[in-house]
Amino acid sequence: MTAEDQIRDTVTSNDVVLYMKGTKSMPQCGFSSRVAGVLNFMGVEYTDVNVLADDAIRQGIKDYSEWPTIPQLYVKGEFVGGCDIITEMTLSGELDQMLADKGISFDKAAAEKIREANA
Repeated sequence: MTAEDQIRDTVTSNDVVLYMKGTKSMPQCGFSSRVAGVLNFMGVEYTDVNVLADDAIRQGIKDYSEWPTIPQLYVKGEFVGGCDIITEMTLSGELDQMLADKGISFDKAAAEKIREANA
């Protein structure tokens, strides 16, 4: 199985996937930590993929999405964005709306707390 096949299988067989440096319990870069922190705080169930564990996946995810940086968030097989985009979407409420529209459960009150803390 190629890296692209493995990535396609992962993003299509899991509702929410975060390709990141490190793991959701131990992020190994600030950008990955920020996105994992948002998802963890909001109570989103997600699969984490540590790109540092596999060079083929680390490069493969960049090729797959045509996006040069990590982390990368996928919801229902669709690439959503990296750290800056997820941060903006969280603060604007767009992330809540997208998760709700796609049937992904999350803690709405926690999302509001993030916005209040950053107002």
